[in-house]
Amino acid sequence: MLDWTDRHCRYLLRQISQHTLLYTEMVTTGAILHGNRERFLGFDHREHPVALQLGGSEPRTLAECSRIGEQAGYDEINLNVGCPSDRVQSGRFGACLMAEPALVADCIGAMKAAVSVPVTVKTRIGIDNRDSYDELAHFIACVRQAGCETFIIHARKAYLQGLSPKENRTVPPLNYDYAYRLKRQYPDLNIVINGGITDLDAAERHLLKVDGVMLGRSAYHNPYLLAEVDRRLFQDQHPVPTREEVVERMLPYIERELKRGSPLKHITRHMLGLFQGVPGARHWRRHLSEHGPRKGVGIEVVTQARQQMLTAAYGLTTTSAGCQIYG
Repeated sequence: MLDWTDRHCRYLLRQISQHTLLYTEMVTTGAILHGNRERFLGFDHREHPVALQLGGSEPRTLAECSRIGEQAGYDEINLNVGCPSDRVQSGRFGACLMAEPALVADCIGAMKAAVSVPVTVKTRIGIDNRDSYDELAHFIACVRQAGCETFIIHARKAYLQGLSPKENRTVPPLNYDYAYRLKRQYPDLNIVINGGITDLDAAERHLLKVDGVMLGRSAYHNPYLLAEVDRRLFQDQHPVPTREEVVERMLPYIERELKRGSPLKHITRHMLGLFQGVPGARHWRRHLSEHGPRKGVGIEVVTQARQQMLTAAYGLTTTSAGCQIYG
């Protein structure tokens, strides 16, 4: 989710679900140690619980970045062993690390020694021709010995050669059974499943066999998918916010961020899918897309987009906070 799950995206998602654990986009150790830390690590305290996902392969620097992440306030540090992109491979991290389980174990051991928050691993089920269940189980066993208790399993193997990352999103087919088998083999571990999960009904079916479910692109393109998560999966019966209420909650945040110098488009690009499936949603997306990138614009772009959607869908000319028609 590089360039997707930034702090603006996470703030939006938190307005929809109070309990979902949110993850940063993958941040490399080099970016943290030598780059703008506020840019890469800054987040709003209202985002909690939130995990920092790191990319790297050197135990010492991963330990240092984990320490920095904990000091910044993150609730979990996650090591990405799943991204297949060329630029990740060239830095010797991401999915290519599945070929080096001993190195990953060393990294996890160093990270755990540096922090008190949980250290977790996100991985694929295999890479290239190294895709047997036995090889996956061996990888998990090695990293488990280093103290990792939670593994997020992207149930599609990564192709490091021959396919682009975009093509690898649909090829080869998903193999959820590998994640199920890991849970049966290692019942003491927390196994979280990821890949191709597009609704909460599917999530609930997976939770009969594993401990958790991670959503990626489905939740980004349709963020309101998370609206029922707290009630259905966390037994929290607080009122489900309507889409309209989510917009109202975002307005003060947008005003604060504009005063800090954040361009409006950096926030509104994450809001395009908020009204997916609702009458008039096309007008919402079009107005934000056309006017959000303009210089000097403010929250009026969001309120105008909402008004255009209402007018197109219902012929309404006014809106009121707390409107329930989208629930």
